[in-house]
Amino acid sequence: MSVRTFRASVFTLAIAAVAALGIAQPASAAGDNYVALGDSYSSGVGAGSYTSESGDCKRSTKAYPYLWRNANAPASFAFVACSGATTASVSSGQLGALSASTTLVSVTAGGNDVGFADVMQTCVLQSEAACVSRVNTAVSAVQSSLPGRLDSLYTGIRSRAPQAHVVVMGYPRFYKLSGTCIAGLTETERGAINNASDVLNGVLAKRAADAGFTYSSVVDEFTGHELCSGDAWIHSVSIPVTNSYHPKAVGQSNGYLPAFASAA
Repeated sequence: MSVRTFRASVFTLAIAAVAALGIAQPASAAGDNYVALGDSYSSGVGAGSYTSESGDCKRSTKAYPYLWRNANAPASFAFVACSGATTASVSSGQLGALSASTTLVSVTAGGNDVGFADVMQTCVLQSEAACVSRVNTAVSAVQSSLPGRLDSLYTGIRSRAPQAHVVVMGYPRFYKLSGTCIAGLTETERGAINNASDVLNGVLAKRAADAGFTYSSVVDEFTGHELCSGDAWIHSVSIPVTNSYHPKAVGQSNGYLPAFASAA
């Protein structure tokens, strides 16, 4: 609604209210005890600037959890997301960071359970038919075995952090179809990969809702910035190879961060 429809006095009150909210928000965030769980999309693989203590987990100071911490100064911050994590390894190796005093949790998990890296390797190195077949196998796993694994993880999170607001983050759609790429994967392969991402995100959203968690999609944020868009926030096949198909620093700051902040 346009502010022109308001009288000057109402406009003044509205500005004052916004200003008051702006003051109150950091105070609320400052009371949070925030724990960032998950895989490489939360640790920040592809964004660079990895902390020395994180080793092969590759936790980046440019990843969305770190950026949110810097902007909001929570009372405590535990960043334990790790490259390569699955739902099982998050459960076994990361949930120790949670406690009854944890008030905010973010998590990405599920892509590695269904062989994300193997899917992309198959599609890059093998035929279109092999790519589509491997994608279909992954989609089948998303629909059959992943829901139970997510339920187990989410139950563990709730058990250890009973008072926390838990935000489950989704994954971006990788390709802009009919985009600027003139080489690489075929449109059929790109479409199959995008569909798999949509199916995965759908399952994440459903299991999060059933657990009483908040699901936050990043698809809208990355729209217009997929591979083949001409302004990609995601690495294509890269050196080092671990960066491939992961968000760049700008994908973390302009994609994942606002999606998390809006849900946190």
